[in-house]
Amino acid sequence: MNDPSLLADFSGTVRLFPLPNLVLFPHVMQPLHIFEPRYREMTADALESDRYIAMVLPKSGWEKDYAGKPAIHAVACLGRIMAEQPLDDGRYNILLRGLARIRLEDEILSEKMYRIANAEILDETEFADDGWRQSLADRTPSWFDGQAEVVSQFRKLLESELSLSALCDIISFALPLDAEFKQMLLEELNVEARLTTLRDFMDAQQNLAKVIQRKFPPEFSNN
Repeated sequence: MNDPSLLADFSGTVRLFPLPNLVLFPHVMQPLHIFEPRYREMTADALESDRYIAMVLPKSGWEKDYAGKPAIHAVACLGRIMAEQPLDDGRYNILLRGLARIRLEDEILSEKMYRIANAEILDETEFADDGWRQSLADRTPSWFDGQAEVVSQFRKLLESELSLSALCDIISFALPLDAEFKQMLLEELNVEARLTTLRDFMDAQQNLAKVIQRKFPPEFSNN
C-alpha cells in the first residue's frame, strides 16, 4: 500500500534512472553511489526540488545503447531520496526509499542530460491474509536449510505488522533473484498473485541457503 504522505509532492513528472540488474521495490531502501555526469545532474535537480527519482530496469540489449536511451520497462518504482552525502568532486552517495509502483507514459523532451517522463501511480489489489503468513513461516526452514539466523529474521518479518504487500516486496528485493524475474514481481499489482509467484519459485528452489547469503540492506550500488 502506498504512503500518501510521502507522495504528496509527486506532480506526475519523474526523473528516470535506468540501472541494469537493479529492481527497486516499494518499502525498501537502496544505497546508491552516483558518479555519471547525467545522474549527478539528476540527483542535484532532485535534491533542489521534490527529491523523487524513478528506478527503471532497461530491457534486454541495453548494452548497445547504455550511454544513450536504451529501451526500458514501462513499470518502474518511484523513489525518494531520504539521505544524501555530496562528495567534493560532484559525486553523491544517496539513500533512496522505494515508495510506489508507477507506469511510465510518454517521455518528455528536455535539455537535461538525463531522461524525464510522465508517469501514473499504480494501485495494488490487496486481499485478506487467509493463512498466508503461517504458510510462509512453515516453509521457511526448508527454504533456508541450515541457515538458522536467516530463518529467524524471515520469521520476524512475517510476525511483524507489515502488510503482505510490503513483506512480499521486501523479500523480493532482498533475495538475489534474476532481474527480469524481479521486474515481473514489480509489475504484478495483484498482491496474492505476486505472493503465489514468489512462493512457487522458492518452493522449486527448496534450499536457498547459499543464494540468501547476501547483506541486507545491500551495499551501495554504482550507477
